Amino acid sequence: MTPSDHAATDHDGSSNKSVSVSRLIAAEPAAIFDLLADPARHSEFDGSGTVVAGSSTNPERLRLGARFGMSMRMGVPYKMSNEVVEFVESERIAWRHFGHHIWRYELEAQHDATLVTETFDWGSARIPAAFYELARYPKTNKANIAKTLERLAAVTESAR
Repeated sequence: MTPSDHAATDHDGSSNKSVSVSRLIAAEPAAIFDLLADPARHSEFDGSGTVVAGSSTNPERLRLGARFGMSMRMGVPYKMSNEVVEFVESERIAWRHFGHHIWRYELEAQHDATLVTETFDWGSARIPAAFYELARYPKTNKANIAKTLERLAAVTESAR
């Protein structure tokens, strides 16, 4: 069994208003981080099916405080602007948009692989937490995170 064959592990952090899923990916942390830090490639690994493409004005590589835009589609097309709010090279990157909920990726080296944990965190959101729960975002996002990690594994492992 290769590291990417392991089942994803769910983490339900509902007490702190977040949901996470982890997956072991057979790639070095730096290779995975390079993909996450390149907004032009986000549509390649997005498991929600909503990320269409990055903006032509995006930086080539994200850094703390960087702003970047995405063309999105959830029934109808729309644009989303994000800001990188956490950044530790090859270890952690997170961004948020105007709603202030956060998408976070944490990478931990594991022998010949990387444990990647993606988290949807609505603890700092401007919209009341009850909205996220009534809209079933935690459950929906947890499923989409698992799909994202599956796609992230496929993209990074195919580049090896």
